[in-house]
Amino acid sequence: MFQFQHINYLYMLALLPVLVVLFMSVIYWRKRKLQKLGNEELIGSQIQGYIAGRSTFKFILQVSAFFLIVVGWANLRMGDKTEKTERKGVDVVVALDVSKSMLAKDLQPDRLTRARQLIMRLTDKMKNDRVALIVFAGKAYMQVPLTVDYSAVKMILQNVGPEIVPTQGTVISEAIKMGMESFTRNERKFKSLIVISDGEDHDEQAIEAARQAAEEGVVIHTVGVGSPQGSTLYDPDTKSVKLDENGTPVVSKLNEDALRAIAGAGRGSYSLLQNTDDVAERLNSSLESMEQKNLGTMMFTDFTSYFQYFLFAGFILLVAEWMLPGAKRKVKKKLDESAA
Repeated sequence: MFQFQHINYLYMLALLPVLVVLFMSVIYWRKRKLQKLGNEELIGSQIQGYIAGRSTFKFILQVSAFFLIVVGWANLRMGDKTEKTERKGVDVVVALDVSKSMLAKDLQPDRLTRARQLIMRLTDKMKNDRVALIVFAGKAYMQVPLTVDYSAVKMILQNVGPEIVPTQGTVISEAIKMGMESFTRNERKFKSLIVISDGEDHDEQAIEAARQAAEEGVVIHTVGVGSPQGSTLYDPDTKSVKLDENGTPVVSKLNEDALRAIAGAGRGSYSLLQNTDDVAERLNSSLESMEQKNLGTMMFTDFTSYFQYFLFAGFILLVAEWMLPGAKRKVKKKLDESAA
């Protein structure tokens, strides 16, 4: 079975259509210029070393090399053998607040970006745990069901934001309820829910939802994103400070009391997001201290990588493009000039 080790690098291939469009635009512009000077074929014959279609061929070599190098960086590989290994871990659902208040900049570059960084750090520290991703604002939406494919979680995570949630607000109880639906109902252990939010617009049902989740064996940790002093909100549409109905700038403040109360009801812990690595380590330690279930499965243990073949082929194409001579701008002397 083939797979890419660094699948995120493949996003660079999205530049290929852009490069093609730019190249076609340059070709069209150049052709229009030549047509204004006279007959295109006659002008071409007056350019030393001119070969029709050479620039297109050089461009094809360049984009082909770019494609091969990107695929090489992503490291296409194949598992050579599998073996039955005993894996133990817990099921972890991460609920990320994507309401517009998460765009506040009291954390740099903004609250949402720092929260995404925390989730990525946390998955980097995980080994065998299954993880799911939920985003929420006024309602909660499942993005990634429970999986051990951490790269899939990271890939989806890069594209989440307020625009994917039609209903705004911060209804944490919705996230807790959806998290509960993600777990196996017949188990009362091995389950944890991590809520990452600024706690604004906290609904009264969240504490009761957390208490019910704890009774079913789910440990709820909360992470506060932002500052108690708060920050003005910027409207992404108008690119200006957001104002309320009275024309006063809207200030978003971290509600630590609400998040602490939810964590207390969920028999978990509350953390203020300041140092990303410290919070990720604290959460991972809490998960490792939980009783873990057996997740025995078939896993690849040895891989054969093929990145070197793609990089070598890309290098060869770049050398070939570099060695292909270009046309000189100097115009040939007309044959009949000597006779004049």
